[in-house]
Amino acid sequence: MNGDFTRPRYPVFLDLNDRLVVVFGGGTVAEGAIRSVLTYGADVSVVAPLVTPWIDALVAEGLVYHEDRGYVRGDLAGAFMVVCATDSVEVDRAVYQEAEAAGCLVNTMGAPDLCNFIIPEVISRGPLQVAVSTAGAAPTVVAGIVDRFEHEYGQEWERYLVLIGQLRRLLQERMADTPEKHSLILEAVDDSDVFERVLAGEDPDPVELLIQLAREVDAE
Repeated sequence: MNGDFTRPRYPVFLDLNDRLVVVFGGGTVAEGAIRSVLTYGADVSVVAPLVTPWIDALVAEGLVYHEDRGYVRGDLAGAFMVVCATDSVEVDRAVYQEAEAAGCLVNTMGAPDLCNFIIPEVISRGPLQVAVSTAGAAPTVVAGIVDRFEHEYGQEWERYLVLIGQLRRLLQERMADTPEKHSLILEAVDDSDVFERVLAGEDPDPVELLIQLAREVDAE
């Protein structure tokens, strides 16, 4: 990545569960990166001579592994992703070069030239995830966009999407022999008052909802 903000980036959501993420640096910036990847089930290894009390507590609980030293070549062995949050340009560049050679994803905080992927701001509502990035061109603008999404998509969206997910599973389990009806029933959800009911605080039963929607589709 060369800091060219006009160059398109391919957006993607990664499965970090049980994958090794190596974080270089043990300060507050590193804390943010560690907190984020732990949320998604990553195995985290921190390489830093000094770490914050928060990181130290994670190490004591066995949630994070810590190498109490600076970077040495070979630290990326087995890594899926690398995050650099050190105060050393020389270290950041060396880590980036090793990561590139090894085919690892690498993000260096505050240094777009030493990244091959961007960490976006994310709004999460259960299964719904909205990622926002300006490719580093205008980070302050991102905050305003995130704030708008936060207000527009409330927690009711999580309940609604979980319900839709339950419906899809029921369709696969109970109506496997009529796959042609699956899309019709799911489309019927969009035309129904289900979201309004969830918004009003109701908790529709997915089995009852499936029966109702299937009847409506059959009646058409």
